[in-house]
Order: sequence, then structure tokens, then C-alpha cells
Amino acid sequence: MTHRPAHPELDHTLRRRGFLSVAAGATAATLLGAGPAAAEPATGRHPAPGHGHGHGHRPLVPRGKLGIQLYTVRDQVQELGFATVFRELERYGYDSVEFAGYTQGTGALTLRQLKRLMRDHGLRGIGSHVGYYSDNPDDYTFATQLEKVVDDAAALGLPHVGTAASPDRYGRTVDGWKRAAEDFNTYGAAARARGLKFYQHNHQMEFGFAEDKPHVRLYDVLLAETDPELVYLEMDIYWAFAGQYRFSTRADGTPAPFEPLDYVLAAPHRYPLFHVKDGEHDEASADGLHMVDVGDGDLDYENFIGTVLRRHRGHGRGGHHWLMERDDAVDPAANPAGSLTSARRSAAYLRGRR
Repeated sequence: MTHRPAHPELDHTLRRRGFLSVAAGATAATLLGAGPAAAEPATGRHPAPGHGHGHGHRPLVPRGKLGIQLYTVRDQVQELGFATVFRELERYGYDSVEFAGYTQGTGALTLRQLKRLMRDHGLRGIGSHVGYYSDNPDDYTFATQLEKVVDDAAALGLPHVGTAASPDRYGRTVDGWKRAAEDFNTYGAAARARGLKFYQHNHQMEFGFAEDKPHVRLYDVLLAETDPELVYLEMDIYWAFAGQYRFSTRADGTPAPFEPLDYVLAAPHRYPLFHVKDGEHDEASADGLHMVDVGDGDLDYENFIGTVLRRHRGHGRGGHHWLMERDDAVDPAANPAGSLTSARRSAAYLRGRR
């Protein structure tokens, strides 16, 4: 890809802060069924037959870099407790965990106890999605609770602390997302002062367009307006490709293709964490996908993960962490095998064991 803005007009309307944006000429692709790819493509599209889904392929994730977002197994944490779940995750080969709440309905549990449970089962706390917003519904920031956010993360020994709350809370306008970026810079500065990295986790809607400037992709606003040394990104790869499916065309019908992987290749140091979840192509879904266990779907993780590791050995190859997640793993209708089975099967695939 070329290192120039996806939208030239952003040079005039946004502060750049060194972000290398996605090129306007990025490979045009949809999630599935696009035409031939260029040499060494940066794409997560469905691979050709025999790409390695299922049966003894090489490990995709380096040793020490496989984690899980505990939201995946939230029902089992509530039913069995952290100790039992951590024992299972250790057995499946996970190295780290990302929190989505520090108690998850388990009752009184101190951060010190939680840290000890991780240590007892060979797990590292790698990050957390926090939501310490004020009680005022008109206050969309967690700045009033910022000290507690970083104190809790530091007490657990987490290197990262973040949020999955969308900047949509500020409205889907360029100015609204600029305001979100200013707050994120504040959070990032507070995190850095405690030796942490603040990060934002995406869903699909971040890749849509601004209501007031429909030629501007909102994700580009966020990246351009945040300080790359203060605000990091956790790319949820599934939701990024859902965003590609939904927002490859502007409201006026003009094409606006983008490749999620291109964002990572442009600024690899900004993506220390990834959510790895898989999906099958589903025309009945607005997102073009429905979730399945990692390795059972149509996202080419051999290419995506391999490209990141291969292309950027000099940009902190060891710094990327790959966190399995399946949002609907606790839903018996969507996943009758259960959430721990999804965690086990996904880890086996990413470890090269199935």
C-alpha cells in the first residue's frame, strides 16, 4: 500500500499526528468472492481450498502470544468461578486473558486474589475493557473515574487498559469523533503515567462514514486525531471485516473499498492486541457473517496473522497478542457445544493442533 491519506480532504480538516492512513487505492475487495488478489495480498478473504483449515497446520500464533477475552466464557466464570475456568484455559494452551469486568458475577473477589489466580494457572493479564463512566447519563467520558481505571489495571499488573465503548457516544460526526479523540488522548496520558497503554476496541460501525461529511470514514478520523504514542488500537478482526462488508460503498453509491489488514501494516506499533474470532459468510446478516469457532469460518487467519508477523519483524513482532473471542459462545441456540468447547477448539486451531 502507499502511505497517503485515504481521503485527501482530511489533510485540511484533521490534525495528522503522524498517522499513516489507508491509501485511496487500496485493494478493492469484499469479504468473500472477490476477484484475483494482487501479489502477497493484504486480505482476510476466504482462502483457496487447502489453506490449512482443520488438520495439523503449523501454529499460527507465536508461543506466549495466545490469549482469550473472558467475555467468551462469562457464563462459566459465573457458574464455576475464575479458578476452575483458568485451570481449563491453562490446559487448552492459553497464555493470557483479557478482562471484561473483574468479577463477572462471582461475588466478592479482590484484585489481589484475581492476580494470584492468574499466576497459579500460568496466565498473564494482558488487558481489560473498562466502563467506569460517571453516573451522569449526559457525561459520556470515564474521566471522572480515570484514577480508578488505571489504579485497578496497575494493581492487576496489566500492560494495557482499554474500552470497547464506541465513539458513537459523541455522535457520528467528524467533530463528535474529534471530541472522542481528545478524551482518548487524556486517557492515554493517564495510562502512560502509570506505565500502561490505553487502547480502543472496534466494532463494525467505526468503519462507517460521518453523517456531516459522508466522504469521511470515521475510523480514519479517530486514528488521525489521536496521538499514536498515547492511544493504541485493538483490532477486532471479525468486526473489521463486517465493517468492510457494510461500508465498502458510500451512501451516494461511490466505491470506498478498504482492507482491515492495511491499517495494521501502515502502523503496526499501534495494534498491540487483536481479537481473533471467525465467521461464516451469511447473506441474511447485515454484517455478512455469523460467528463460529476460530478455524471453522471463512476468515483466512493463516494469511492475516502470518502477514503481520512476516512483514513487521522489525516493528515489535513479539509485541502483538492474539486474543480469541466468540461473542455468542454462551448462547445455546448459536453454540450448543458451549463456551468452553469454543475456547478449546479455537485454541487448538491457533496452536496448529487441528
